[in-house]
Amino acid sequence: MFSFSTRDMGIDLGTANTLIYMKEKGIILNQPSCIAYDKNLREIIAVGESAKDMFGKTPANIVVVKPLQDGVISDFDMTAEMLQRFIRRALGDKKPSGLRVVVGVPSGVTEVEKRAVEEVVRQMGAREVYILDEPTAAAIGAGLDIDTSDACMVVDIGGGTTDIAILAMGGIVVSTSLRYAGEKFNDAIITYIRKKKGMLIGEKTAEQLKINVGSALIQMDKNKKEITRSMNARGRDLISGLPKTFTVNNKEMEAALHESMEMIVDAVKTTVEKAPPEIAADIAEKGLTLTGGGGMIENLDILIAQRTGMIVTKAENPYEAVALGTGKSLENIDKLRRYVASKKR
Repeated sequence: MFSFSTRDMGIDLGTANTLIYMKEKGIILNQPSCIAYDKNLREIIAVGESAKDMFGKTPANIVVVKPLQDGVISDFDMTAEMLQRFIRRALGDKKPSGLRVVVGVPSGVTEVEKRAVEEVVRQMGAREVYILDEPTAAAIGAGLDIDTSDACMVVDIGGGTTDIAILAMGGIVVSTSLRYAGEKFNDAIITYIRKKKGMLIGEKTAEQLKINVGSALIQMDKNKKEITRSMNARGRDLISGLPKTFTVNNKEMEAALHESMEMIVDAVKTTVEKAPPEIAADIAEKGLTLTGGGGMIENLDILIAQRTGMIVTKAENPYEAVALGTGKSLENIDKLRRYVASKKR
């Protein structure tokens, strides 16, 4: 039986993955934000990893859906179904009632979109639901002190959005939200492989390439030679139409991701330019913290540092930062309530 304290739940409702955190338990669920249903039977047949594995492999009667696009809910009913199953799985099939839930959402979402997210969670029987913007949650999860007058900066690169924010006195001073992040990086890799190698690959292969050999910047070793890594991938040859195995290295991935990385760097610069002078002085001294799955791309921290002259660090747990932050925010419920109330005014 759960104690009262373990009824606090934090949810990172992401475009690519959904993570659920519970107090005293940590991250208890990490699943792709996917759901599969049978149109003929009109029933859900899989969610999460098992649904993602079906992409591009299903007969006509089975549809695999990503109910969140660019960080917001695009299919309310499918999101509700997916989230219900995730929460039940996280609770071990115990009745999901009496929960206090914080859900992380991108800073650029509208009030209508926030209410849609809140409604999905309330339908699960949650007693209290709070919507927290992802950059604030990411900063808390990364261990940054957002309550002092000394400003801090976070760059949270998720699956659907990149949220960049400067925070002080418990709130966001300036922010930028790009609907361009990890999934667009995958698209860039698919386009590059098609143009440069004449091979057609799927999103899953592109993601594997990004994770294993993706790079924002190629470094040199002590002999001033480029440090290279490679992996084999499989795709369809556009000329013969037949399956083929080919090799991709991190130098090629740097080229594939160049434009995407430039967009991130430009957004960081723009955000700092919008900040008041005193805030900018704090950031010049303390630098910024990278969070989110996209923040784990090799040498992205070095690239941003080189291009901006700022100190750049990766969070200790970048992938889980938003989920950890949503859960930790419940440790001071009064402050959370005041923050959410101030955002509604």
